[in-house]
Amino acid sequence: MTVTLPGPTLGVVGGGQLGRMLAEAAAPLGVEVVVLDPTPDCPASPVARAQVEGDFDDADAVHELASRVDVLTFEIELADPDLLEEVQDEYDVPVHPSPDTLRMIQDKLVQKDTLGEAGIPIPEFRRVDDAADLRDAVEEFGSVMLKARTGGYDGRGNVPVTSLDEIEDALEYIGHAPAMAETFVDFVREVSVIGVKGNEEVRAFPLGENVHEEEILRETVVPARTSDEVTERARDVAYDVLDQLDGRGVYGIELFETESGEILVNEIAPRPHNSGHWTIEGALTSQFEQHARAVLGWPLGSTDLRAPTVSANVLGDVDESREAELRGVEEVLAADGVSMHWYGKREVRPLRKMGHITAVGDSFTSTDDLLASARDHVDSLTFDQ
Repeated sequence: MTVTLPGPTLGVVGGGQLGRMLAEAAAPLGVEVVVLDPTPDCPASPVARAQVEGDFDDADAVHELASRVDVLTFEIELADPDLLEEVQDEYDVPVHPSPDTLRMIQDKLVQKDTLGEAGIPIPEFRRVDDAADLRDAVEEFGSVMLKARTGGYDGRGNVPVTSLDEIEDALEYIGHAPAMAETFVDFVREVSVIGVKGNEEVRAFPLGENVHEEEILRETVVPARTSDEVTERARDVAYDVLDQLDGRGVYGIELFETESGEILVNEIAPRPHNSGHWTIEGALTSQFEQHARAVLGWPLGSTDLRAPTVSANVLGDVDESREAELRGVEEVLAADGVSMHWYGKREVRPLRKMGHITAVGDSFTSTDDLLASARDHVDSLTFDQ
């Protein structure tokens, strides 16, 4: 492989905060980024070379994007794998991760079937096409999480079902979409591994512990507050998952740790992941730089941890949507070891991800202290007027 600078142009389907941070990481490598997004002046547009305005499944827009770049990737699962496959052939533009991988991950049932057939540990689940299927699942498992097979994220499209009386309301909640029912897992903590598949090399970042509230990620603590044995098991499972995925890039692998120390795969994201934002300050190479390197076929960077790190999401603390103006930023900027990331969204909505902060410690800092500090700094920020 020969790498020369300036580098190639990378096309990204999606121009949200992930596209923005990907463009920020690509720029020092001499890589220009063109994004496709339906939102005018999307969050990535100030740092990308250009934006193609269009829906993620807009054939004309995807063709225009492919005609302007050397390699294609995506930062959102709403990308259309059939269109990506089409432009890959027509323009001879590599697409990573592969459209087949995106197609598999987009359907939660197919994703779980693929993992189960490979012998990867997963929670028990059943296909749900109608009320009778859901009734059978509740009777078999007791309580289940009903998940729409496609389209859900941040808990959307998911609803718990704890009794037969809740079946009709649950199906109504997901719009009677094709679904799956997964048994509730009695987990100790949720953890995740950010894995990277490069050109004949595979790496993984240290295990992170994820703290959720109302199905939305609030903080990620690295290293995870668990045993060495569980950490090693999670790493092994993550590598087994990566073996099942085709195409280069970063993958977010969400896991459950059970009371017995077992690791079960929850879901996979074929892109940089919210639980990997800590890597920007906390790792030697960020997940975003790794994704750019990987999809281009360049050598990967180190995934080593710099120091104990906690990232915390800045969410919309409003009751209704309005123009975004974040206050209290000066207190965060004045704190040693704390970094601020703003996603450039012009409108704040209830619990919308608007940014994140990262707190980095040293060898003497406990993760519990870092977590408390990160929470204090996030609490000092507000969109209240």
